[in-house]
Amino acid sequence: MEVRAELLKSIWYAFTSLDTEDSGKVSKSQLKVLSHNLYSVLRIPHNQAALEQHFSDDDDGPVSSQGYMPYLNKFILDKVVEGTFEKEEVDALCWTLCSKKNYHPNTNGTAVLSNKDAEFLWCLFNFLTEDKYPLVLVPEEVEYLLKKICAVLNVELNSVDLEEFWTQECVREGMSVWSFLELVNSGVLGRGLDRERLSSAIEDVYREIVGNVLKEGYLWKKGHLRRNWTERWFCLKPSALCYYTSEDRKECKGSIELDNNCCVEVLPEREGKRCMFCVKTLNKTYEMSAPDSKQRQEWTAAIQQAIRLRSEGKSSLHKELKARRQEVREERERRRAMREQETQRLQDLQGEKEQKQAELEHLKEAQKQAQASLLQEEERRRKQHEELQRALEEQLREAEEARASMREEMALKELEAEHQRKRIRELEELQQRLEEALHQEIKARQDEENYRYTQARLLAEEEEKTKALLSLQEEQEELLEQMQKEKRELRRDMEEKANALEEAHKQLENIRASRHRVDQDIAAAQRKQRQASTSVKHWNVQMTRLMHPISPGELTQHTQLNYHAGFSPFVPPFICLFIQRVPAAFPGCRFSGSV
Repeated sequence: MEVRAELLKSIWYAFTSLDTEDSGKVSKSQLKVLSHNLYSVLRIPHNQAALEQHFSDDDDGPVSSQGYMPYLNKFILDKVVEGTFEKEEVDALCWTLCSKKNYHPNTNGTAVLSNKDAEFLWCLFNFLTEDKYPLVLVPEEVEYLLKKICAVLNVELNSVDLEEFWTQECVREGMSVWSFLELVNSGVLGRGLDRERLSSAIEDVYREIVGNVLKEGYLWKKGHLRRNWTERWFCLKPSALCYYTSEDRKECKGSIELDNNCCVEVLPEREGKRCMFCVKTLNKTYEMSAPDSKQRQEWTAAIQQAIRLRSEGKSSLHKELKARRQEVREERERRRAMREQETQRLQDLQGEKEQKQAELEHLKEAQKQAQASLLQEEERRRKQHEELQRALEEQLREAEEARASMREEMALKELEAEHQRKRIRELEELQQRLEEALHQEIKARQDEENYRYTQARLLAEEEEKTKALLSLQEEQEELLEQMQKEKRELRRDMEEKANALEEAHKQLENIRASRHRVDQDIAAAQRKQRQASTSVKHWNVQMTRLMHPISPGELTQHTQLNYHAGFSPFVPPFICLFIQRVPAAFPGCRFSGSV
């Protein structure tokens, strides 16, 4: 699937390059030529009949990418066998087709990339892009690739020009390969660089990322037959360590297959060679010598990394790193989306709050207007009914008296509410004391259980000692019967048995004393339990005295629920729950009175 995805990226560029009118469709004759060339570079047997039948001239008009994909999948990609073709040839074919249409470097000599360098960067771009069409490279991957090239050049990336480029609206979501090549040609990697040096750096990065080369360089290798040392150019990939006569890699002298059974070890100096190490396989051991200790460390680390990738079933280090970077970006996008959702939710809540505030202001304004109209109506009536005022004065005085009585009643209600609040605080304090009493009772019961367990263990030990004492007495009686026959020997044995019997009696007395102490501890625990029960009953009486219904006034939902449950309407919910659960947890505790 990875090979198919990489091939599709290159073929997509070739297909779009044949679309000269940017209509999304390509003529059938051009697709025939493209398919024929793909057959050749992918080493697939040509199916001329299927090609002619699929692209017959009887069909109407050009073919879109959706129309070409069934043929491409069935007759080309499904027949591709990995290892039978060179991916570089496919890339060269597709680059030749798409560069003619889309890549137009400056002809005045200011371009820093040659055509081969642009092809390498095009391949690197395709490697780092995701499988989403049209192919674009996110800014993080672009910066990663540029920093990789700058690291090989040993120069610092021109971040100022890069930041100016990122500010453009068209590249925020991703950059096309042609914009990327234009960016590199603009001198973002550093102005005044030698073109040969830049070409070498791009080729090195291409071989590392696309060519899957973990490390390469000259090493001295010891032969297996002649046992002499020869300098070879080594090229390390996750699957094998190949060595050539020179760095042009034209003549391969051998290959070391890497798998789970391989390992690399550092060797001491010998035979006049320094910085030695070896690669061990199941059949052979390959000895090599690096120019210095740093190179030896880099080579051993790279070989160990290749063995790890092979053991984990991974074919490319940079594909793994690309997947990790993609996971980091996806996680960052998920977090950003969550932050945006949270911000939107807060904005919605703020809007609802402002709307409710506006409604409240509207209601206040309506109330003020109603009050003003009411005052105006009263003034009008007062002027119209001045004659009735004297008759209503008595009623007004009565109303004043009623208002005064209402004020007094409200003051009494306020005092009663304050009293109820004070009672609630007392009930909360009572709850805390009841909880402490319950904790004491629980602890007393736990102590009683421990004392009972200890008493049972001591009784078992006492029973065992009693059995041992009885067996000793039986043995003593048997010895007394045989004493007449063997008097001297039995006397010594009898003295020993008597001593053992005396020791057993002492142990029995100790056990009985321990049992007596345990009984005293159990009695003390029972006293503590009775005291805790007495305390619970005392606070139960106090709480019953403090709880009684409050009236007048409407019952809230909580007080109605308390009435249904048989509790006072001013008892807090946690007190009611506590009173209901205490008898279930401790059967010996009961609350008297109507709660």
